[in-house]
Amino acid sequence: MLKKNPYSEGAIISTTETNDYQIAVLIDADNIPYKSIKGILEEVTRYGTPTIKRIYGDWTNQRLNGWKPLLLENAISPIQQYGYTIGKNATDSALIIDAMDMLYTKNIDAFCLVSSDSDFTRLATRLREAGKWVLGIGETKTPSPFIASCDKFVYIEVIEERSKTELRGGKDREELVRLITSSIYDIADDNGYAFLADVGNSIMRKQPDFDPRNYGYYKLTPLVKDLDEFEIDERKIDDSVKHVYIRKKRSKK
Repeated sequence: MLKKNPYSEGAIISTTETNDYQIAVLIDADNIPYKSIKGILEEVTRYGTPTIKRIYGDWTNQRLNGWKPLLLENAISPIQQYGYTIGKNATDSALIIDAMDMLYTKNIDAFCLVSSDSDFTRLATRLREAGKWVLGIGETKTPSPFIASCDKFVYIEVIEERSKTELRGGKDREELVRLITSSIYDIADDNGYAFLADVGNSIMRKQPDFDPRNYGYYKLTPLVKDLDEFEIDERKIDDSVKHVYIRKKRSKK
């Protein structure tokens, strides 16, 4: 049975070497709540430095007024895009054009696409094809194709710590165990153990929106420790470092 919210364990594990990334943060003002921007930008810094921050929308529309005082405060450059045709999303087009321009003209390692709109699915795929790391941030309503097209996807509700789940059984728990188990088997040694950091990387490749915070944990280690299906082996490297290995519990004969 999983315990709820052991936040004292520290920050979420890093599942990829992204700490030095130069990141272009591109925000779709039409599909993101402005009150979430501070947490979103803090989330981006987990993976690198947001060197470019742009937000796209029709700033003559009063619906976006809530964004305006936050732009200067967070050093975000607003990009004006008029809605020339009713029913057509000109904002999406402007963001996509800018992203492709940056791909070829800017010294950018990664892109963060902040939107809950599936229209950016092809853009995320194209950026990854060009060798860029893509972080997606959006609400839980985000369509699955966009989520799957990113290297990593984070829900705004998780950033805001409003979406904690206590797994006691049922389909969600079974799916989590299945995902971890299959990832262990992908890389396990002859004794069935796998380095937990590598397991985390394997999980992310299979399910980009996986995040221990979805289940109320900041790190993967305490999450798997609270799952009875797994054995943990903490191997001391030196006085300050230990590596965590995990394997599926073997049935008793």
